[in-house]
Parts: sequence; structure tokens; C-alpha cells
Amino acid sequence: MRRLGVFNMMSLDGYFAGVDGDISWFKDAARDPEWDAFIAGNAGGGGMLLFGRVTYELMHDFWTTPFAAETLPVVAEAMNSLPKVVFSRALDKASWNNTRLVRGDLAAEVRKMKNEPGPDMMILGSGSIVSQLAQEGLIDDYQIVVFPVVIGRGRTMFEGVKENLSLKLTSTRTFGNGNVLLSYSR
Repeated sequence: MRRLGVFNMMSLDGYFAGVDGDISWFKDAARDPEWDAFIAGNAGGGGMLLFGRVTYELMHDFWTTPFAAETLPVVAEAMNSLPKVVFSRALDKASWNNTRLVRGDLAAEVRKMKNEPGPDMMILGSGSIVSQLAQEGLIDDYQIVVFPVVIGRGRTMFEGVKENLSLKLTSTRTFGNGNVLLSYSR
């Protein structure tokens, strides 16, 4: 059975996106060679990426640019070549390379995908998808990177979760720029 994971950045006060979806606070993080190597290695790990519409559009608009290819070439190559699924009822098409658009029932579709052969899957961003799939018990692993910044208000990736989620801490890693990776399993 394929595993489904989440990789998300979070502010110290618990938000994965600021007001109106602002994510500039993690783009402005202090440069750190160890952090950069980790991100490049994580992107090169393969798998299938899952997105909601908003995150899909943000990722597409950035990773397909010459700027992304110049500044983060390993990550840009992975993001543009990996298989992707975008869950949306609003999109008419998904034009990013190697992307499939799914309009059906999110939980039912992910259950089906988990039972199919293929690479593991990873959700990036996409808080509404994370909260829905977490409630259904469909997410196996969570990688949460806490950034040493307080943004005051925004969105948590677990908005709308109605029952407690008990997770097991599997590892931690601290980077020179102050970011801390917390890895959990269901």
C-alpha cells in the first residue's frame, strides 16, 4: 500500500499561511547550506505530489519560471517532472507538466490511489486537503518544519478537524537557520 505524507512549513505560532494566504515569511528565511541541501534532497526523493487548487496554482506559477530554475535548479527540476494530482472542482484543466486533475470525492479518490501500485504520495501546502484527509485517517506521515518567525494570524493546516489526532514523534532535526523539522506518524 502506498503511503501518504504531508510536508509543510509552519510559523512558530502555528500558521502554515498568513492572512490571505501570504507565505512570504518562509521565503525570507535565513539562507543555510544544510537547509538548502535538505530541501534539494527532499525534492529529489521522488513520489507523487498532491495539491489543492490554490497551492497548485502557486506552485505552478513559481516552479515553471526561469527564476526558479536558476535559483533552485534541483528542486525546480523535480517539481516540474514529478507526477502531480490537483484536486479541484473549480479548475477546467491542469496544464502543468505531468499533472492530473481530479474533481471527485477527495477521500474516496485518495483511498483508491493509496491502494494502487506506484510511488508514495506527498501533500505540499493545501491545508484544506490536509485537514480533510487527516480527519479520514488517510495521512500516514507528517513532516512539519517550524520556522523561527511569529506572524500573528493566518491559517492552520488543521482548520476544521473535529477530533483529536494522536501522532507519534518519529524524528527531529534542527538546522543552522533555526528551522526545526518535526516528523510524525499516525
